[in-house]
Amino acid sequence: MVTSKLRPLDQRAKQLAQTYAMHRPLVQRGLTVGFVLYVLTAAYRGLAARPTTRRDKEKDSADRKDGKPARVAVDAIFYQRLGIILRIVIPNMHSKEALLLFMHSSLLIFRTAISLYVAALDGKIVASLVRGQSLQFLLNIIRWLLVAIPATWTNSWLSYVQNKLALAYRTRLTKEVLKMYLGDEADGPEGKVYYKLSNLDDRIKNADQMITHDIQRFSTHLAVIYANLAKPILDVILYNYQLSQNVGAEGLVLLTILVQTSAALLRALTPSFGTYTAQSAALAGSLRHTHSRLSEFAEEIAFFGGEETEKRLIEHEYAALVQHEQGVMNKRWWYGCAEEGIVKWLWGSFGLVVCAIPVFFKLPGISNFDLGSRTEGFVTNRRLLLSSSDAIGRVMYSYKDLAELAGYTSRVSLLLDTMSDMRKGKFEKSLVSGATEGENEEILRSRGQVLLSDDIQFENVPIVTPNGDILLRSLTFHVKPGEHLLIVGPNGAGKSSLFRILGGLWPVYGGIVRKPPASDFMLIPQRPYLSLGTLRDQVIYPHSQQDMAARGVTDADLLAVLERVQMGSIVEREGGWDVAHEWRDALSGGDKQKIAWARLFYHKPKYAILDEATSLVPPDMEGTMMEQATALGITLLTVSHRPSLWKYHSTILQLDGQGGYIFTRLDAEKRLAIQEEKQDLETKLLEIPKIKLRLAELRLIADANRSM
Repeated sequence: MVTSKLRPLDQRAKQLAQTYAMHRPLVQRGLTVGFVLYVLTAAYRGLAARPTTRRDKEKDSADRKDGKPARVAVDAIFYQRLGIILRIVIPNMHSKEALLLFMHSSLLIFRTAISLYVAALDGKIVASLVRGQSLQFLLNIIRWLLVAIPATWTNSWLSYVQNKLALAYRTRLTKEVLKMYLGDEADGPEGKVYYKLSNLDDRIKNADQMITHDIQRFSTHLAVIYANLAKPILDVILYNYQLSQNVGAEGLVLLTILVQTSAALLRALTPSFGTYTAQSAALAGSLRHTHSRLSEFAEEIAFFGGEETEKRLIEHEYAALVQHEQGVMNKRWWYGCAEEGIVKWLWGSFGLVVCAIPVFFKLPGISNFDLGSRTEGFVTNRRLLLSSSDAIGRVMYSYKDLAELAGYTSRVSLLLDTMSDMRKGKFEKSLVSGATEGENEEILRSRGQVLLSDDIQFENVPIVTPNGDILLRSLTFHVKPGEHLLIVGPNGAGKSSLFRILGGLWPVYGGIVRKPPASDFMLIPQRPYLSLGTLRDQVIYPHSQQDMAARGVTDADLLAVLERVQMGSIVEREGGWDVAHEWRDALSGGDKQKIAWARLFYHKPKYAILDEATSLVPPDMEGTMMEQATALGITLLTVSHRPSLWKYHSTILQLDGQGGYIFTRLDAEKRLAIQEEKQDLETKLLEIPKIKLRLAELRLIADANRSM
């Protein structure tokens, strides 16, 4: 009875096997197509934006409150940022970058084709050895050497084109960033982003590192990530297709199930490398910023003896960086162990099982089963499997690379977004206490008008610092060309703030400002800026020698300008116009101020802002320079406490430091007389304690004589 039941089952199984064998080519094609679709879908799902969970949002909110950087991940925000940057680095399909990308893709496909040929050739070489076919073996070796020529050529070209692509990305992105960062004269109030980043906003503390280091790292990762994604996915499809032809699509399906199951485990163990990369860049930038402050303020620190304090600050920044890197290294260590164990060893064992299928099982369509054929099939399949395993591993590794790219993308995107906000007048700055209360908040929310005019006129303009400190609630004054203005007041009263508004560096929070364009102003500070370059460059800055020639100015004209400030001998002393020095160290303080005045006489702007610009030159020299500036039609806006300069000005703006001011005509003689009388009275007041003491002594002597 049992036998009667088993026979139909055996017959049914035999019929099913025959039917399957008959339709196996169709099944094989279906499984292969399904595998290709599965690889593409799995790659898309693996690289697609991952949704942000409620827990992630709560953690990000808590981190922002604690001042920690926001989480960086391969999510929708990352792809949105990357899309914006890609439109910058690859502006169109006819660009140099698009051509390089096409060349890179072609080389990747060609290298995969070579790898497939080499895998088959490996099997033939070993088969000829096993069969003892010496002639066939030598022919195969010759083929091996011949294929080495295009293989080595392709690998070298791939490396070269990839580096060229990274450099092209960096060049394109750097040009765009510098265009926004430095701008040009036509930008007007939207320009000067480099100034606003460091003075009006708190989001970026180390723009120099972001422009040099972070853009370079982003460009390199972007060029590498394409090869690490496109090539492995293509390899997985082509290698496994060829493998399915050798061992059957059934083995390929089994291998795919086992690999994907273990890959899911590996993905679950992958740390957030993107966040770690962004944090590493931020900590490195903070350490560099601390070092740069030490160089910038070396003199002040040396006078104060602040070496220990600065050392403590640097060590604190370095310790934070080392602690973070140590934590990342620990995570990379155990992740590397898990990754190698799964990708190399576990997947390797799966591959050996698949390679053994043609040896232990008879596959339809394969009739040669001598030792040479088995060896050739095993070696070829093993080579294909190793290449496929390596490709799958690179796909797995690519998510880590993609996470690191997300870190650098967030840094570059922060730079671009912040500079864009600067150009729109949007700032994020820590404000002083009380800045967001009552009338102060209303002032900070409002914006004034800036109109072009030949005159300088402020109408009810508040003077507000970037941190929200309101120095003057309403300032009104009017200066016409030729009316030199003297500005006096204590430190912190708003003198320099007024100049920054005139130069278009600070926003106007109310009222109306009428002024010429910023190009009609020139600032001479107490410590003038001297650029890198030749002696000629110092006088004509920011012009180039070509600009100077276009204006019809010669070196003889420049020498005449230097002679006006008694600096004619410097050309011969320093070795000519084309000699280059670190001029801030080569010249004394007085010579620096004279060079700045020579620069003023060369440019001849409509207005000159003098901020203690004659403090280091002799009194007779400052008078001469003032008179020459007036003769050139330059209107002077001067901050100085020297009474000797009063006679060169016709109006005065006096700030009291308490939010009040006086703007009036300046009678230099009357003011000097009042100043002298004031000094006399102050001198007499200083004598009063001595007079009182002497009077008390005389009274004691008189009382003693009276008692005798």
